[in-house]
Amino acid sequence: MTHQLLLYPVAAHIAWTAFLYVLLTIARAPAVWGVIKSKKENWASIEPRISANLSNQFEWPLFFHITCVLLIVLGNTDSLQLWLAWIFVAGRLIHSAVQILMNNIRLRGLVFTINFLAVLFMWVFLL
Repeated sequence: MTHQLLLYPVAAHIAWTAFLYVLLTIARAPAVWGVIKSKKENWASIEPRISANLSNQFEWPLFFHITCVLLIVLGNTDSLQLWLAWIFVAGRLIHSAVQILMNNIRLRGLVFTINFLAVLFMWVFLL
């Protein structure tokens, strides 16, 4: 039964990625529709960071999704792996906030390390 609960963090990450697509569309809309008068307007400065963060959702998170699929198929999920999956998702949300709103490279690296370790431990415990 625990392996089915793993679908919730997977769905949460997919929902977050979909939200980032919507946010990127909103950020790009003024330029696409020709309503931006200058580069100093809010969305024009943040759009590249949203775009970069969206690209990040298809790098290390790929291993998260693969791990979750394997855990579900093998029925090999325990509460520790479920916690690690939620830590990963929370870390992705924080990572996005740091990259999009602050662009603090040190903090972003620290948050990424948490995401990285969560998935790495999921793999270790899978084996």
